[in-house]
Amino acid sequence: MFKDLDPILHSQLRLAVISLLIGVKEAEFTFLKEKTNATAGNLSVQIQKLKDAGYIDVIKKFKDNYPQTICKITTKGIKAFEEYVKNLQYYLGKK
Repeated sequence: MFKDLDPILHSQLRLAVISLLIGVKEAEFTFLKEKTNATAGNLSVQIQKLKDAGYIDVIKKFKDNYPQTICKITTKGIKAFEEYVKNLQYYLGKK
């Protein structure tokens, strides 16, 4: 039987953000924006959804008088991503 895919991660941009964070553990907003080719507004909304789900932590601070936003993947986010990948592999017949 097919398991439901996590609707939070099933969004293309949110999946891209989590995929990037899996590899680096934390990243600045500008890095994520550059790598995903997303607009700042759309990325902000998707980051908030990931934060609300508990998949990432968002740290806002200043660096050289400029605002800096850092996103860090949480343990819950790692587990959700691993489960998503496992379920997707099942869909593809790679049990």
